[in-house]
Amino acid sequence: MPGRGRCPDCGSAELVEDSHYSQNQLVCSDCGCVVTEGVLTTTFSDEGNLREVTYSRSTGENEQVSRSQQRGLRRVRDLCRVLQLPPTFEDTAVAYYQQAYQHAGIRTARLQKKEVLVGCCVLITCRQRNWPLTMGTICTLLYADLDVFSGTYMQIVKLLGLDVPSLCLVDLVKTYCSSFKLFEASPSVPAKYVEDKEKMLSRTLQLVELADETWLVTGRHPLPVITAATFLAWQSLRPSDRLTCSLARFCKLANVDLPYPASSRLQELLTVLLRMAEQLAWLQVLKLDKRSVVKHISDLLQHRHMLVRKAFRDGTAKMDAGEKEVQGQGQGPGNEDVGSSALELPAVKRPASPALLLPPCMLKPPKRVCPTPPVSTVTGDEDISDSEIEQYLRTPQEVRDFQKAQAARQAAQSVPNPP
Repeated sequence: MPGRGRCPDCGSAELVEDSHYSQNQLVCSDCGCVVTEGVLTTTFSDEGNLREVTYSRSTGENEQVSRSQQRGLRRVRDLCRVLQLPPTFEDTAVAYYQQAYQHAGIRTARLQKKEVLVGCCVLITCRQRNWPLTMGTICTLLYADLDVFSGTYMQIVKLLGLDVPSLCLVDLVKTYCSSFKLFEASPSVPAKYVEDKEKMLSRTLQLVELADETWLVTGRHPLPVITAATFLAWQSLRPSDRLTCSLARFCKLANVDLPYPASSRLQELLTVLLRMAEQLAWLQVLKLDKRSVVKHISDLLQHRHMLVRKAFRDGTAKMDAGEKEVQGQGQGPGNEDVGSSALELPAVKRPASPALLLPPCMLKPPKRVCPTPPVSTVTGDEDISDSEIEQYLRTPQEVRDFQKAQAARQAAQSVPNPP
């Protein structure tokens, strides 16, 4: 046929029009090759200019993808672009979302869980590539509940059989501290509050490592600990100008949210620093408190490994010495055979044991409510069945008496009643 060209595969000119799903296609009658897929248009401009749109660029490829899944895929891509992740991260997160959506439990889940699934796929991708990102950041962007997010995250990891490494604390500190608005002078940040980024980051890392060594990070969310460590590092670099600044004002100046437990983590860090300060000779003469110890953070961090070990060793030694002293005073010379006169001796006061560097869950264990035992209403007049009475028989005579009584009762029951 003239004007239709030739087949690109066999070179034949026998090209015919064929209708496939109401779409005109140009097909080679010799080899069956589809030369053109027809004229598919998606906009009025394409239709007016007669621009050919291939099937892969049309909406035909999305016929088997539900609207909910299409919306989720778009949100995965949008979230990756908001976080400025590399393109390879976006492809991996989209692949994880598609794999998770194939499971019936995910397809039939509620809309809230599907919204959280978007963040879970992005977080898994970042964790696998050692990209510092926390659940709190994702929940803030998606306005999601942290409990729902963590439960869905664990479900997806188990469902897909993924190997997700734990988050590197050092990378998280670097990323989180970089978001603080304290490294450049601005109308909202006075000059005395501006700090060098490298100095502040280096000291924050040392404080976070100290918190890790003293079990203040284990089993807890890392951001409150990092916030408290950053605040102490910032104060210790210029204590004369910054000791009067509170943690809440510091977070407001830095333009970051104040995590709820950050105040408690701050008090725990200060307690550890005071305990370490007791081991330094030139600080023992000073009456330090939780405010003045900030001035000496530099010295404490310089010798932190030795001070932590010494605090453990000295604390244990003092407790052992106190126990031996109490035992020695109770069993001193001349007190071996005192008899009743020992009651007249004054009570020996046990020395207070020093607070060791233990996990907070051991220093302040949570109070456990013991269930109230049921009130016993046994009066002793209850009937005892034959199967239970054997448990109370002890002597052979009791056994014989019980057998006689049982035989007499059976005989009485077997006698017929008189007419």
